[in-house]
Amino acid sequence: MIAKKITVYGAVSCPWCVKLKDWLESKKVKFTYVDVAKPENQAKVVEMAQKSGQMGIPVTIIDDDEVIIGFDRDKITKLAGIN
Repeated sequence: MIAKKITVYGAVSCPWCVKLKDWLESKKVKFTYVDVAKPENQAKVVEMAQKSGQMGIPVTIIDDDEVIIGFDRDKITKLAGIN
């Protein structure tokens, strides 16, 4: 597997965010998780909105240029090089 920089923006109250996080962990993928519901992450929420063009979650960013909105397993698998 090629090492990619993966950032997931989500919240514990979002079922699709939880599913995405659990799936990535089950695949042993290293990623950074940003809980957008935490007040200390508000600057990251702005960053997410600028990169994705919207405020819905989950948002996955791969290598700072590939933006996946929602839990699109096939697209994440392909772009992140997950086996």
